[in-house]
Amino acid sequence: MSSSNDSLRDCLAPAKLNLFLHITGRRPDGYHTLQTVFQLLDWGDRLHFTRRHDGVIKRKTDVPGVPEADDLIVRAARLLQQHTGTPFGVEIEIDKRLPMGAGLGGGSSDAATSLFALNRLWEIDLSREVLQNLGLQLGADVPFFVFGQNAFAEGVGEALQAVKLPKRFFLVVTPAVHVPTAAIFSEESLTRNTKVATMTDFLAAQRSDSNWPDGFGHNDMQAVVAKKYAEVAKVLDWFSNLAPARMTGSGASVFAAFTSRAEAELAQAKLPASWKSVVAASLDFHPLFAFAS
Repeated sequence: MSSSNDSLRDCLAPAKLNLFLHITGRRPDGYHTLQTVFQLLDWGDRLHFTRRHDGVIKRKTDVPGVPEADDLIVRAARLLQQHTGTPFGVEIEIDKRLPMGAGLGGGSSDAATSLFALNRLWEIDLSREVLQNLGLQLGADVPFFVFGQNAFAEGVGEALQAVKLPKRFFLVVTPAVHVPTAAIFSEESLTRNTKVATMTDFLAAQRSDSNWPDGFGHNDMQAVVAKKYAEVAKVLDWFSNLAPARMTGSGASVFAAFTSRAEAELAQAKLPASWKSVVAASLDFHPLFAFAS
């Protein structure tokens, strides 16, 4: 990342993985309660911010299928501007690298990176807690990215406890399908009563000298998505002969963990040529973590 008084360039909006995803119930307002562990990756979209002095907020990069007014990056900037009354505006460019509808948190991560970057660029210095509360207005995963470190999450994803995870290298495979999260949550066959676990349960299952998932948990959405989307099922089946694998979020990306980059890249080399994939390392903290206190 590079910076000047009026710009922040090459800001990483890191992807996330759900190491497990349990749906434990449904609230009266229709939102689902869940438990998960979020893992940050050193791979994601890259955002560039240039401060304006006329209050105008503008996205300079076209994102197919996402109108500027609906883009979480723009909505985050406008929300922060309205909350603080700052006279500044911003021009935002994005190098979109994370596929949409993949369960990697791309839009939410972009929004959080915008909140971090503008907190610094607009010189407003809001606390992390305030930014997390603003982020929750944008989406359930945004508070995690503003929290800025790997976390055990509960509630609708906003109740977060920091968790220390071992260094791993993840092979992430994304089939060419877009999985709409809302549609999966509304499926009648979705399990919604998984027994509540504790962070202690999760940590007890982790061993730094072995590959995830060490037998802990599952993704309640995986069976539903695999039944509806044959390409996701194919990826899961392919991994079954190689390494333990799991779908992240509501899909469609599937991942496996390895203790070295070389091991992950060796597995990647065996993938069918038509599948999109990346090897990414785990992160302990968001790259812009220091931009909020």
